[in-house]
Amino acid sequence: MVSSHGAAASSSSHRHAAEHPVGIERSAAIIPGPFPENACHDPENTQARQPGAAGLGHRPRLHGKQAGTDSRPEHIREVVEASLGRLGTDRIDLLYQHRVDPAVPMEDVAGAVGELVAQGKVRFFGLSEAGAANIRRAHAVYPVSAVQSEYSLWERNLEPEIIPLLGELGIGLVPFSPLGRGFLTGQVKRAEDYPDGDYRRNDPRYQGENYDANVEAAAKVSDIAAARGVKPGQVALAWLLAKGDGFGIDIVPIPGTKRRKYLEENVAAAAIKLDAAEMAALDEALAPGKISGPRYTERGMAMVDR
Repeated sequence: MVSSHGAAASSSSHRHAAEHPVGIERSAAIIPGPFPENACHDPENTQARQPGAAGLGHRPRLHGKQAGTDSRPEHIREVVEASLGRLGTDRIDLLYQHRVDPAVPMEDVAGAVGELVAQGKVRFFGLSEAGAANIRRAHAVYPVSAVQSEYSLWERNLEPEIIPLLGELGIGLVPFSPLGRGFLTGQVKRAEDYPDGDYRRNDPRYQGENYDANVEAAAKVSDIAAARGVKPGQVALAWLLAKGDGFGIDIVPIPGTKRRKYLEENVAAAAIKLDAAEMAALDEALAPGKISGPRYTERGMAMVDR
């Protein structure tokens, strides 16, 4: 059985990342679903303390973001050992390669993780933002259980190729930024109106004419939410879960938040069942061609294996 929701210990703003650390972790622990994901990019990371999913591949850390990749087998072993010590456990449930490392063959990465599984230190292997070719290459060496990528009403680039491949291989999808970095919540403002340190200041979709077009496209989410008496973000998550049923794959979104209130709202979205007319209206209003601007800056897009 796969839980409808996971939890990510991240949000669009890095400025106040420690604002409610204890409250949100305790809340996530008592609400059914996977534990928050832990970014295990380097042995000195002090934030990853809860057992659950761990990620490898980025170091060093720069202003709360990851720079560079290192998926050499020896580094994979190093970060796993360090993570086990930090987490106070003898096994990591799901180990991700957080970005494809062009300098290391995918077969070497999958082989190293497979060895860790055989040793009982890791249970499952995941990839993040991997393209179809690398998913196939990894899966041929050791089964990939989950692919983490951005997927939402706001970003549907996975539908033509990646999602059919996941269905073919029996791999689950873990969408990050399922609320469009906040855009699908209906509580948005222009890039320049966010404080320094907030990712959205540099997000192309929050800037200029892109912002205007995207506000218009996302209005349908708020309309359906108002008619149902729920939050726009809950409608966006309900759409995602319904897509999993339609595609025949397990979809476990990981909306990031720092506040218990929003965590509880996100979990409650699993009870919302959109009808066919609502799904069609959302699909049409936020069709890929109607979202304006690239999902990342040029630098960010360079880290996506597609």
